[in-house]
Amino acid sequence: MSALDRFDGVGLDELVAEASLLTRLDRKYVVPAADVDRVLSRLDERTRVLEIEGRRAFAYESVYFDTPDLLSFRMAAQPRRRRFKVRTRSYLDTGSAYLELKTRGARGTTVKERDDYELALRGELTPDARHHVGDALEAIGVEADRAGDLEATLTTRYSRATLLSADGAARATVDTGLAWIEPDGSGFGLPGVAIVETKSGSSASDVDRLLWRTGHRPAPVSKYATGLAALHRELPRNRWARLLRGLFSPDHRSEEESCSVAA
Repeated sequence: MSALDRFDGVGLDELVAEASLLTRLDRKYVVPAADVDRVLSRLDERTRVLEIEGRRAFAYESVYFDTPDLLSFRMAAQPRRRRFKVRTRSYLDTGSAYLELKTRGARGTTVKERDDYELALRGELTPDARHHVGDALEAIGVEADRAGDLEATLTTRYSRATLLSADGAARATVDTGLAWIEPDGSGFGLPGVAIVETKSGSSASDVDRLLWRTGHRPAPVSKYATGLAALHRELPRNRWARLLRGLFSPDHRSEEESCSVAA
């Protein structure tokens, strides 16, 4: 992403230290990649970009797990107070992986958990992982046995760059090279589309304001749920209807063929 070249780099430790001070308000946008380049070109030149060993864009892979009746997806699509998401997230440039579990109970409290995971096993849930997930499901009123039904349902891959605002009060991630891959290897990519997520305090960030000026507004996008709805028209889609008619529509998609997840 050449538009990042105008900014100085920032190390991971400093980025994390700055971010730990934030009261985060998150917003997501789905925008044409060309519009992202225009936004980056207008940002304060004191903006910094995460840089590790000379790299400024990093390959991510997430494997999402769901039940055969897609309980996790349906809880998001029709949104309910109780919901959960289970995935492994892998940082392919460093060879590290994590099991990430997000649950939301009847009182609206969201719990996020993240544990180290073996990269070679990222496409499956180990017995220990299923036991841990079962405990978390039971805590939100879902039968713990449902953890035994979870299977790899969708894989997402993308390249991520992370920006730190000039004043250190906001961050933004820019995901490009987006691809969604099903267990049989079929799927789709969005080569001309980016997903931007901003994280700031009580006021909007420079990235938010520049996106608003170019006509973009936050969107209820979920890489897992929106991608699955795009692949399967029979699934509930009202929550993402505008995106599925727009940048997630077949007009913007390329066919994606990939081997199954492997180390």
